Amino acid sequence: MKQSLQLRQGLQLRMTPQLQQAIRLLQLSSVELKQEIQEVLESNIMLELAEEEQAQVQTADQDRSAETPVTAAASDIPKELPLDAQWEDVYDNVYTTLNGADDPDHDFLLQRSAPEGLHEHLEWQMELSRFSERDQLIAMALIDAINEEGYLEASLRDILQALENELPALEADEVEAVLHRLQQFDPPGVAARSLGECLALQLHQLPEETPWRREALTVVTRHLRELEKQNIGALKKILGLDEAQLDEVIALIRTLNPHPGLAYSTREPEYVIPDVFVFRRGGRWVVSVNPETAPKLRINPYYSGMIKRADKSPDNVSMRSHLQEARWFLRSLQSRSETLLKVAQCIVDRQQGFFEHGEIAMKPMILRDVAGELGLHESTVSRVTTNKYMHTPRGIYEFKYFFSSHVGTEFGGEASATAIKALIQELIQHENPAKPLSDLKIAKLLQEKGIHVARRTVAKYREALGIPASSRRKRLL
Repeated sequence: MKQSLQLRQGLQLRMTPQLQQAIRLLQLSSVELKQEIQEVLESNIMLELAEEEQAQVQTADQDRSAETPVTAAASDIPKELPLDAQWEDVYDNVYTTLNGADDPDHDFLLQRSAPEGLHEHLEWQMELSRFSERDQLIAMALIDAINEEGYLEASLRDILQALENELPALEADEVEAVLHRLQQFDPPGVAARSLGECLALQLHQLPEETPWRREALTVVTRHLRELEKQNIGALKKILGLDEAQLDEVIALIRTLNPHPGLAYSTREPEYVIPDVFVFRRGGRWVVSVNPETAPKLRINPYYSGMIKRADKSPDNVSMRSHLQEARWFLRSLQSRSETLLKVAQCIVDRQQGFFEHGEIAMKPMILRDVAGELGLHESTVSRVTTNKYMHTPRGIYEFKYFFSSHVGTEFGGEASATAIKALIQELIQHENPAKPLSDLKIAKLLQEKGIHVARRTVAKYREALGIPASSRRKRLL
């Protein structure tokens, strides 16, 4: 093969560092953006907070420095206090002065102790009980196998195999005996292996004279399937009760807790910071960016003024580099804010029916609709709508909540999947409890409104809403 030199003309797309930074900032949530800004402020000397925020920080520092701790010399301390005197009458309360409720930096969340979880609560009760060392090891293994709802996830055979090396000649009866002792702990129903056992444990802890206790135990231990299927006739025949008496039994069972461990859940609440606010002004829905999501930044005039044009020293080159990076970062922040505002305003304009009438008036909308209207790429709209939240008079919603597929209507229009779910929920809320609507009946009712959906589609939307089937919605009267 002969070697030769050739010229080729072509185009190649490369992402500049500035573009990469803008895209990365665009997909950050408000919390992640604050962390990113803080890291940039610490690494780039050219960036600083705007004057308003600096003034607030300086004022807070001056207030803290003005509070001087109160000290007492050894000669000022008397040997004995009068019997009718209080400590506060002689000495100032230094802790209250420096770290009391009036301190703006005082965080009450730091003063609270960590919440007690279910495992810690069970271990505390175990330590107060008379367990041998052998039984304590078995009890700890059982407690570790209890999930957050209070149920024992592992089988006794698994517990037995896990303890074979530590406890030789361990028998299944020993594990069973320790389990029965744990099942007497608080909360009632803990360490159960099934729903029926959980409810039975709670009923056993009720006084024997509790009305309908014996019949309720029969139902939860032997006939829980009939209760789940709402088989009234079978339950009446099994228990030998009439409808009124059966109602009393069911009412007692409803007072029990099917998830006893959740009362000791240690999950911290998650707080959402909205990126934009939506409010009505002059008959029109308007969007504004939340100023708290990103503090105002600026170029430090002192350091930028120290840069010399013709100087090639390492310090001057480093300062030039910092200045260029700071300008890129500010432009990326501004671009992010403008894009976020444009996408949010477009969503609000297209979904005004939702803000006026609720979910039932939601219109179908996909990423392509917003991208085409704003002249953006779909991937850009996807990044803007991910982990971004909108504060509206109806609540806080993620941007992606307003996007949904569509279903054709009889009149040639389109209905949003969210609106159809709202219609299904409304129909079920107003149904006859004694004769709940089946999925087929709901589909027919929707067809009467001009919305053609199959029965399986109704079932899919109903399950997505967390609504059980009609057979399980039927209430015992």
